[in-house]
Amino acid sequence: MLQELINKQKKVAVIGLGYVGLPVALEMAKKVAVIGFDINADRIALMQQGIDPSKELGKEAFEGCDITFTNNLDVLREATFFIVAVPTPVYANNVPDLTAVKKASETVGMVLKKGDYVVFESTVYPGCTEEDCLPVMEQISGLKMGVDFKLGYSPERINPGDKHHTLTNVIKVVSGCDDESLQVIADVYCLVVEAGVHKATSIKVAEASKIIENTQRDMNIGLMNELSQIFDRIGINTYEVLEAAGTKWNFLKFSPGLVGGHCIGVDPYYLTYKANDLGYTSRLINAARFINDGMGRYVGEKAVQHIIANVDKVKEAKVLVMGSTFKEDVSDIRNSKVADIIAHIKSHFINVDVTDPHANSEELHEEYGYELCNQIANDYDVVIVAVAHKDYLTKDATYFASISNSNALIIDLKGLFRNKIINRSYWSL
Repeated sequence: MLQELINKQKKVAVIGLGYVGLPVALEMAKKVAVIGFDINADRIALMQQGIDPSKELGKEAFEGCDITFTNNLDVLREATFFIVAVPTPVYANNVPDLTAVKKASETVGMVLKKGDYVVFESTVYPGCTEEDCLPVMEQISGLKMGVDFKLGYSPERINPGDKHHTLTNVIKVVSGCDDESLQVIADVYCLVVEAGVHKATSIKVAEASKIIENTQRDMNIGLMNELSQIFDRIGINTYEVLEAAGTKWNFLKFSPGLVGGHCIGVDPYYLTYKANDLGYTSRLINAARFINDGMGRYVGEKAVQHIIANVDKVKEAKVLVMGSTFKEDVSDIRNSKVADIIAHIKSHFINVDVTDPHANSEELHEEYGYELCNQIANDYDVVIVAVAHKDYLTKDATYFASISNSNALIIDLKGLFRNKIINRSYWSL
């Protein structure tokens, strides 16, 4: 298999060309022939022009790549090694939404042939690949795993906005349905992952490893968020406490903040769902999720309280929210908890303007019902720096004074301007 891929006698297909799939497809295409498959025709058209719809990769990333972008099943059928990298979100009630991964399984099933390999990268609960995806592929293809084709799982470790920890220099966890498939899958990924691979003992182990990576971060951030609420009542700054505690060699460096996006704010629900299905109710994980999911409302309430205490006519008050993506320096707005801040403030009939150098106004309106403002005013009663975009780092006390009233509150979630705001009230997590 490996040599045939290198000789371009066989092809790799990547199904789902978002934040995860496209980087994998392009890196593979530097070594082997690749078919990049996505059901979104508009996204395919952009990628055919060397444009990343997610705005993570520049045009140079497409150069020197042997890749065909398509939404045509007949083209997809030419592949032998399939990588599935579609999103796995949750429904409004936090139950896993497997729609995309099951649809992708149907797609693979329609083109699967004897001798093919299928590797899932989508984040799922332990058992999902074999219990939910595999039966779909087998039913549609009429083929049997282990006899006619091989199955594996290799969890993605793409970090949007991070130019340092990339696909090539981060160890890749790989797994297979048997020893032979494990070795082949490891060899294929080693073509592009310079850091090497870690061979998990089973597909379930690999699935679980991905889930706990993000669950661990979620729980630690949840602790920081709870501490920030306690320290706020005590009257001390959380970041100053963390700086002091951080001088101990084994103190883990986490900070409070909004936990959104399609990974940390979602993945733990896949684990708690599986646990519930097995008759176990998680306590710690659910507690962290409860705290983190409530932080948007908590921040919004701080703004509302300041306005009620300082503005005569509350309905005429004005708030500016700086940043609306789920994290700094990305355009991704999925599961952005900034929307929770805005929703809570607006529920008190207070005017909110939103600015963001990376977000798309139309996407924000479609997803959350608000748009980016065209012009920043000079009389805000509260300014909330919600996302730590690099574009905001150059701002100073003079800037915030120029856009706000003299009794305004500057809310700085990540502590970017701590000890720098001297002529306005200041608050951070």
